[in-house]
Amino acid sequence: MSSCEVDAPWKGIARRKRAERDTAIPAVWKLDQKHLPKENREPENVLSVPDQCGILTAKDLTITSRYSARSLISAITSNHLTAKEVTAAFCKRAAIAQQLTNCLTELLFPSALQRAESLDKHLAEYGKPFGPLHGLPISMKDSFNIMGVDSSIGIAALCFKPAKSNSPLVDLLLSLGCVIIAKTNVPQTLAALDSNNNVFGRTMNPINRLVTAGGSSGGEGVLVAMKGSMIGVGTDIGGSIRIPAMCNGIYGFKPSVGRVPHGGQEVGSLYGDGRAAMEAVTGPIARSVQDLDTFLKEVVPRAEMWAEDCVPGNWGVGEMKGCGKNGNFVVGIMRRDGNCEPLPPVLKVIEEVKQKLTRVGNIEVVDIPTPQAWTKCQGLANRLMAANGATRMADLLEETKEPLAPWMQRRFKRSPARSIAEVRDMQAQRSSLERRMLDIWYQTDKDGSRKRKFDALICPVAPHPVPPIDRWNAVGYTSSFVLLDYPAAVIPVRRFDEGDLELGKEMGGPSLGSWDERNRQLWDEKITDRKVYLDTPLSIQVVPPKLHDFELCRMMDVIDRALSTTGRDSKL
Repeated sequence: MSSCEVDAPWKGIARRKRAERDTAIPAVWKLDQKHLPKENREPENVLSVPDQCGILTAKDLTITSRYSARSLISAITSNHLTAKEVTAAFCKRAAIAQQLTNCLTELLFPSALQRAESLDKHLAEYGKPFGPLHGLPISMKDSFNIMGVDSSIGIAALCFKPAKSNSPLVDLLLSLGCVIIAKTNVPQTLAALDSNNNVFGRTMNPINRLVTAGGSSGGEGVLVAMKGSMIGVGTDIGGSIRIPAMCNGIYGFKPSVGRVPHGGQEVGSLYGDGRAAMEAVTGPIARSVQDLDTFLKEVVPRAEMWAEDCVPGNWGVGEMKGCGKNGNFVVGIMRRDGNCEPLPPVLKVIEEVKQKLTRVGNIEVVDIPTPQAWTKCQGLANRLMAANGATRMADLLEETKEPLAPWMQRRFKRSPARSIAEVRDMQAQRSSLERRMLDIWYQTDKDGSRKRKFDALICPVAPHPVPPIDRWNAVGYTSSFVLLDYPAAVIPVRRFDEGDLELGKEMGGPSLGSWDERNRQLWDEKITDRKVYLDTPLSIQVVPPKLHDFELCRMMDVIDRALSTTGRDSKL
């Protein structure tokens, strides 16, 4: 190793930053060595450790495990619980989650407790809550700016440079009465599906340490799965909300552009770059559809008042009728994107969901062939995501001589931004695909009128189960819906079990291309031990047309209830 590498500035910065984070955990919240994960690589599940370690009291366990977001707010505002004791319970559990999985970047426990105490005083003095989300403990992806706190996104050059103001969404959430207890880990460059960087290290999946926790909102997915936060706030451009939700067996919601404030974040690129090509969006990660709804119904109608990147939006109430006969719901099943053939357990769970939905009286299920337009979406999405170049991110890495993480070494390099003419041509292709995709949603009758064909699509989140670390393959099943600006969400269905292994049975049929070849390697027993997938979550993605965000939440509820009614994996 050269003296240059030994003395690289990023190393000292990373050591200081990790030490700052680690000392923020009070000694009484530190886990005994016997509860910490083993150093050797094993498929270890640590989800039960918070319940067994003795740090959380019986009341702490009840607070963090037994309430929905809405019932927890009700308990606080009716004086059955205080915001401070609720916040303390979640801070403790978040500290435990951090020690087990390395999911946090900024531990905001002192300021969170202070905030909770002020909310309790407000309730006592005025006899009414501060806002509709009074006392709700939440966490946020590291990219969100919180005044006085770093938004380093795991880059050494951005450490110890605290934000001078809040992101608009942070101000909105504080106005609603939320308590922000922590910020969470992300991948280097925010452009990987496994949350690992040189400053904070790798976030581990609490279900199985051999598989990915997902990215780029990987820390959020893990913290919510470990019940260290009621609701996590993530972002999504290629699947960065939905992929961590799938990996951790929870629910994730990617809205349409403009529904939730997104701007004012540190993303390692020049301000405004994202709006020139393909826009990322912000959305919630939670443990139930109801918790997603609790967040969105308060944020979406107010978003336009807080952020320049939002549109007026209402969040409906009550029941919703479907587009089928007599108001029945019509669900389309779309199994393939035409680029990566789903592995057998993915197709199996989609078929299981179809069969369960057909047994529900008010749901009609229709098979949808793969639209030709959808096969073109991933390639165009990839080109648009790279259209702005990587100059600032490359500059930040070079500033402290920070190397690329192993997974990024073959995937990231300094590149110039595309020309206006090139971006214009890509946006024209995008418009063409959007127009062609309308035909899967609407049919034209003999008089020229148009009618909706179905209420939502169900499709895979990925063509594979939760893969081993650093082996996530193509993102066409997620990035395509960002290109099209369709809201999209993830629902966990069941765990991968022995019956899904199909040992000795390989996939048939020709490869569809390089993406498909890499995907098939995840099922090839000469390359991958399929037993790594055991007990990991199998999920589905639910998608309606553009800007039908409220309908998506209602369809999620309809589908989720149908799956529960017809029998669901008790481990979820």
